[in-house]
Amino acid sequence: MRRRDIAIAIGAVLLALILGVGILRNAVIETGSWGLSYQTEGAPPSGPLDAKSLAGLGAAYVGDSTQPVLYLTFDAGYENGCTAQILDTLAKHDVKAAFFLVGHYMQTNADLVRRMAAEGHTVANHTMHHPDMSTRTGTDFEQELRDLEVLYRDVTGQELAKFYRPPQGVYSEENLKQAQAMGYRTVFWSLAYVDWQDTQPTREQAFGKLIPRTHNGAVILLHSTSQTNAEILDELLTKWKEMGYRFGTLEELFATQ
Repeated sequence: MRRRDIAIAIGAVLLALILGVGILRNAVIETGSWGLSYQTEGAPPSGPLDAKSLAGLGAAYVGDSTQPVLYLTFDAGYENGCTAQILDTLAKHDVKAAFFLVGHYMQTNADLVRRMAAEGHTVANHTMHHPDMSTRTGTDFEQELRDLEVLYRDVTGQELAKFYRPPQGVYSEENLKQAQAMGYRTVFWSLAYVDWQDTQPTREQAFGKLIPRTHNGAVILLHSTSQTNAEILDELLTKWKEMGYRFGTLEELFATQ
């Protein structure tokens, strides 16, 4: 084979490889697990996607950093006796929160779900079965959200708020786009701590994590299964108010984008 033919053949192979890599890159759906990096005390942390990128996908993890507003959210996969106390405390402080619920919770705690709705809290979608949603596409993804909508309607006679939180914060950009196409807004968080484990943090540990990291526009994730959260919530809400914060709704959060 002449040198010119060899060169042409090598060029063709290289071109095919380049094109192939490009096709694969375009085919990859970006996935991730929501995590935070706290750089400065009292300032919003950075996440895997920035606020502007999330806004384009109908999602948010933090509000306006110039305003002393907090957005309080709870995730609930099951009930262990803490939610009634949490609701009592929220009522005492006239604070409205958002509760992201799964199907099992609604099926086994209908009275608490109805109480959340009756007391003006936002009840939102944490999926029917709490799967890894980054692996769900098309109708499988849609069904996880739709089934919970139907269940909530059966339990309360109301429509479920169109806010969605991926279980364990595991997501793909394709998921975010599909949730957006379904009319949902995806809610991550900018303030959380390890409150879901069987070994519960002490009061001091909880305050030591939450207070220094509190920041303007914080979307706070707490778990309503946490005995520590139930015990400290009265003091915690009082402290946040003393620091000059007020509490906003998820509707307000997305209005700031």
